[in-house]
Formats: sequence, structure tokens, C-alpha cells
Amino acid sequence: MGKEEKIIWEKGVSEMVLIPSGSFEMGDHFDGGDDDELPIHEVELDAFYMDAYQVTVGQFKQFIEDSGYDYDDWESVAEYSPGDGFPMVYVSWNDATAYAKWAGRRLPTEAEWEYAARGGLAGKRYPGGDHVSHDDANYDGLGGKDKWSECAPVGSFEANEYGLYDMAGNVWEWCQDWYGEDYYSNSPAKNPLGPGTGSYRVLRGGSWNHSPSYHLRVAGRNYRDPNNRSDRYGFRCVSGSNFTSGASA
Repeated sequence: MGKEEKIIWEKGVSEMVLIPSGSFEMGDHFDGGDDDELPIHEVELDAFYMDAYQVTVGQFKQFIEDSGYDYDDWESVAEYSPGDGFPMVYVSWNDATAYAKWAGRRLPTEAEWEYAARGGLAGKRYPGGDHVSHDDANYDGLGGKDKWSECAPVGSFEANEYGLYDMAGNVWEWCQDWYGEDYYSNSPAKNPLGPGTGSYRVLRGGSWNHSPSYHLRVAGRNYRDPNNRSDRYGFRCVSGSNFTSGASA
């Protein structure tokens, strides 16, 4: 049985797209970031499935109802993501990991996230190329298609070449990895998992209140304490490329 390009993950009812195996040059090609985005290094990844959309408020509510997970920040969530179709915010890395475990999935590694965000476009600055505007993403300010001063409903802008929405802007996305400032200097060439230990977890992609020139770049890295919740932090999940009992074509 071949790999389907799109599947529906039944627990949480998430549309996932196949990210093909391949290699890419990870890191900052434009001298536009920090030293932790260097050196540029080639990474090889196996195929995997990734959520086409950021996990929504509605999906996280289902997780809470089904699992009984202790969560009490709904008033804060509603202020910035006022509906079930908006991205879930005020989730820590620990919250996001709990959701992923409940759904039978996991958070993406930092390398998987950047590879997927690039959408097969080599050495570009943003998910759609070397330029981004308010017609492409939700970030600081208004204009074009961007009518939201805070979070936008997921999928409000065009997908990248892999069929992934909101890989730039809207909310930062937690990754699986511990953050390592110099990790790129000694990262394994195939399927890197990040440092073995650390104090902070990685976030990627920028958010609704960040500038595009720095934070929305595909190579841009952020990191926070895994207990930290914010109106700018959300996530999406991934799974291995083979079908499991949790997926259907």
C-alpha cells in the first residue's frame, strides 16, 4: 500500500499531509538571524505526516473533555483566539506534548519543522519564497488579507508547496527539541532530534505580533521554558509516514 498524500487522523480529527523524505540545507542563508542559525548544514529526513493546520481551540477542547487533563486558562484563550476554528494558544510545551500523546502523535523535531516549512523551496527566506506580505500571513499590523490584530482562524492564508497552512505567523509552534545554541555545529546528518538535555524547548514560525523580517523566517529559532504559556504559543503535530490505527485515507 502506497503512502497517501493526505490522511485524516481520527483522534482529534486532524487533516495531515505527507512530507516526503529528502535532504535540505538547514539554517540561515541570508545572514538575517542569530549565530544559533549557523552553520548551514545538510539534513536528511525520513518521510512523515504533519498537521496541515495548527491545532485549534475546538480540538484542544475535545482533548480536555476526553482526557480530563487539568487546564484552566480558557478566559485568556478566548481573548486572543475567540472561536473553535482559531489556533489554540496559552499552551505550554508540556500541554502540547500531552495533547500529542493523547492523539497518538508527537511534536515535530526542529529539523522536521524547518524542512516542512520550506515546502521544498531551497534556500528561501519564508515558506512561500523570499518575500512575505499581509496577503501571505498574519503578523504585526494589518493589511491585505490580514484583517486580524491578534490570532486569525487557521487556514486563512494560502498553504505552502507541501499543503501546510500558517507556517509563518499566527502563533509560534512548539517543537519536540531541547534548545541548543550551538547544536547546528554537531547535529547528526540524518533525522536529528536536538540535544539530549536542556533548559528550554524550541518554538518556530513567529506570531501575530511579530515582524516578518526576523521572526517569520523559516530559519528563525525561538526558545522558552517548557512550562511557559503565552497568547502567541501554539503547536501542530506529526506522525511517522506509515499508516497506523489512528489514520484513514
